[in-house]
Amino acid sequence: MDRTEPADRPEGLTMTDLDPKLLEVVRQRNLGSLATIKRDGRPQLSNVNFTFDADTALLRASVTDDRAKVRNLRRDPRASVLVSSADGWSYTVLEGDVTFSEVAASPDDAAVEELVEVYRLVAGEHPDWDDYRRAMVHDRRLVLRLQVTHAYGMPPG
Repeated sequence: MDRTEPADRPEGLTMTDLDPKLLEVVRQRNLGSLATIKRDGRPQLSNVNFTFDADTALLRASVTDDRAKVRNLRRDPRASVLVSSADGWSYTVLEGDVTFSEVAASPDDAAVEELVEVYRLVAGEHPDWDDYRRAMVHDRRLVLRLQVTHAYGMPPG
């Protein structure tokens, strides 16, 4: 489903713009394949855990600063995330442009706070938040934010 086009419409989709059957696939899973564009134009794929907010059409994932997907997206922010149903027959592809949080630099900075929020939405509570916060800084993690502007796929049933 493409986004609607009224002039006063903010960029991105809302729940009402997405086929509810396509959104059902995204709600059932938090693992998808992120596609970015390599320098030579070929796709680069990575599996990512994600959280998706249908009200803002925003997909977020924790990523590491020195990985190929981050380098690719800094060069060209266009990305797609494929989310498949457990049986593999239904799928949804979410497309849009990516922005990033700052790289985690201190256990209590804004980037780490957002990484904690993403973790909670994906996996629940962590057994040692202090250790998690230190690891986010050590790993140079940041939040990938995909603002969805287009979705398509094969809905269930």
